[in-house]
Amino acid sequence: MSNRLLDKYKNEVVSAMTEKFSYKNVMQVPKLDKIVVNMACGDAVGNAKVLESAINDLTIIAGQKPIITRARKSLAAWKLRQGMAIGCKVTLRGQRMYEFLDKFMNVALPRVRDFRGVSRKSFDGRGNYAIGVKEQLIFPEIEYDKIDKIRGMDIIVVTTAKTDEEAREFLALMGMPFANA
Repeated sequence: MSNRLLDKYKNEVVSAMTEKFSYKNVMQVPKLDKIVVNMACGDAVGNAKVLESAINDLTIIAGQKPIITRARKSLAAWKLRQGMAIGCKVTLRGQRMYEFLDKFMNVALPRVRDFRGVSRKSFDGRGNYAIGVKEQLIFPEIEYDKIDKIRGMDIIVVTTAKTDEEAREFLALMGMPFANA
């Protein structure tokens, strides 16, 4: 089964990036490495059921079972002990990664209220892009009646680009709806 976004990468993005940055080899063209979706649950300290609900939501959204993230340090102010379960994350690669990014850019983001595009500044200096989403309801798989609480999530798109400029151009060509500066 062919993926729409992967076909777009092979047919359009590679040639456009090679032309703009004058790469000598096709292997120099940036590509997607992985996508990490993280959902933190601060409420999980007092109630373990909250984490189960977050895991179910993330499984539905990503199509893959997430792993539980645990606290690295103890913080008395937050009643947090080292090793306590405080969230979940999923790392997507290959076919699932392209399917998730396609769904995220073309279905979920347009459903955000007052959406004017994603920030152009959320790059880390090494060609990776991070975006925060305030609610899981923007994904069409999540049913409003079945959620117990609205939770946000962080989505990190890891690319093989060397600079932020290359990564910005790459993601724009892939279809990321950046806000006009």
